[in-house]
Amino acid sequence: MESTNQISKTTFIGNNVKLGDRIKIWNLSYIGNNTIIGNDVIIGSLCHIDYDVKIDSNTKIEGLVYIAPKCIIGKNVFIGPSATLTNDPYPPSKKLDGVYVEDNAVIGARSVIKSGVTIGKNSVVGMGSIIIKDVPADTVVFGSPAKVVYSREDYNNKMKKWERTPKY
Repeated sequence: MESTNQISKTTFIGNNVKLGDRIKIWNLSYIGNNTIIGNDVIIGSLCHIDYDVKIDSNTKIEGLVYIAPKCIIGKNVFIGPSATLTNDPYPPSKKLDGVYVEDNAVIGARSVIKSGVTIGKNSVVGMGSIIIKDVPADTVVFGSPAKVVYSREDYNNKMKKWERTPKY
């Protein structure tokens, strides 16, 4: 059976990488050794997804994202442009611990997430936020350091209102 993946010729894919079906990887991205990527994943241009990373199905990763070794990304996750997921709270230590992003989470553009942190299920990290501790499920956090500002339900209602508002 022929692959349905669309992978740019300028993408580097390391050894022992497992790719699901219907994956799209754009220009000049890097996928490190022993990484596992599920079905229906989109990875934007200029992304660096390091070794031993797991990305589950139906996840979208925008351009310029850095995902450090040992990170685990759940299903239906969105990671905005230039977000950084780290793996070493005291660089350069010999111990690495990735970020765990649970299902249905949203990470806004240019957010930075400290190693060892869990981004809870259905949570939202606002753009430009600095995450230094776990984000509870079903919450929205913003700031530096990030703090809970409202619930995911409030976020969804704000998004629906925004989408109904005429552009001009």
